[in-house]
Amino acid sequence: MRTVPAVVLVVAPLGGCGDPGGDPDTVKVVYQRSTDNKYRIMDDYLAGVKAEFERAHPGKRLRLMPVQAGESDYAVKVQQMMRSPRTAPDLVREDSAVLDSDVASGYLRPLDDKLAGWADWARYLPAAKEPVRAEDGRTYGVPDGTDTRGLWFNKELFARAGLPTDWRPRSWRDVLDTARTLKRRLPGVIPFHLYTGKGPGEATSMQGFEMLLYGTGRDPLYDPGRKKWLTGSRGFRDALEFVRTVYAEELGPEPADALDPAVSTRVSTDWLPSGRLAIALDGNWLPKVWERNGARPWPGWERVMGRAAFPTRDGAAPGRVSLSGGWTWAISARSRKADLAWQVIETLQSRRNALEWTVRDGQIAVRDDVAADPAYRSYVPGIAFFTALVPYTRHRPALPVYPQVSGAIQEATEAVATGDASVAGAARDYDEALRSFADTAAEGGS
Repeated sequence: MRTVPAVVLVVAPLGGCGDPGGDPDTVKVVYQRSTDNKYRIMDDYLAGVKAEFERAHPGKRLRLMPVQAGESDYAVKVQQMMRSPRTAPDLVREDSAVLDSDVASGYLRPLDDKLAGWADWARYLPAAKEPVRAEDGRTYGVPDGTDTRGLWFNKELFARAGLPTDWRPRSWRDVLDTARTLKRRLPGVIPFHLYTGKGPGEATSMQGFEMLLYGTGRDPLYDPGRKKWLTGSRGFRDALEFVRTVYAEELGPEPADALDPAVSTRVSTDWLPSGRLAIALDGNWLPKVWERNGARPWPGWERVMGRAAFPTRDGAAPGRVSLSGGWTWAISARSRKADLAWQVIETLQSRRNALEWTVRDGQIAVRDDVAADPAYRSYVPGIAFFTALVPYTRHRPALPVYPQVSGAIQEATEAVATGDASVAGAARDYDEALRSFADTAAEGGS
């Protein structure tokens, strides 16, 4: 999912949290506030939900408690809050990537009893339900949106290079061969960008390497049946070889630029709008940057930029790959107002409010009725393409050790991109790192 630099941590006063349970008529709602003080989409949306809920429930109140922080700092702060009934919120906006670890720590309440009586749950797409179901088989959150990833390509540059502007690569080789043609015919243009190395952080793992890896087999990173992290995987080595090829053949940006923590901003606000980059493996949210009120308005971007699904390694079914993240509304295990907190979730995720949030934040819809709504299907050009990837999308293993696995992936990609290690050497180092912190790691792979 999209990452926000950790710049500042500001937590709203907790007020009634001083007593266990607090005011029985007040639901404490914790959510992440962007570190960009100009970005208040969630704050504005929740203010409207608060007013609606309090009108519909006389005498009941929502206490909005924003935590202004980057994603990692936000997760840590919320975990600290949920450890004690004196500080625990009732309702928390939870990143699905940390949901399973919070469940394992006993911080969240299962919602199966509430969902069983909620007719709207049938509207949620199966792919959206997957990341909110923990290893114990129970569901701990209601998702409010997701994202998908694919290939953005500049049709004007493709035309200049004599390439089809309805490009549809069917394998990794197609992607690399197209990049090679662009390099040969358009000097000065970066053919292809793939998030790489430790600088971009989780973007490297999720938007880069795992988009490759999940095109090599059903469960190439973690085997849920055996509960094993996989080492010795052919798919892992093939994905590293793809990364090595991009940089060895100079099909991507200079390594120093690729490893820059701010490279995602350069991709969206400079390289793509200026025509310096031809192909980017990136997410559905890029148009938010280019719209009239975005960080880098780009009139006419919808005529210039094409979209294509990222292919599997050799074109094997289903022929396309996407990774998805997403956020969810969850109830703290220590809340004494679970029934009231659930009513807040029902308000947040009514069809009307779900549509409003999805459009406001540039999300991919997780409800079928929202996905079919004309207001959603027309809110930004190309949204139908990224929505159509949801049935094919995969999710990172939301397990406590995943952040360490992700860090090892980032180190492996950086080593091959810079030439500091061979593919075999980087894969071997990854395997050794994995065994050092994952007791359940096992040999195998596709």
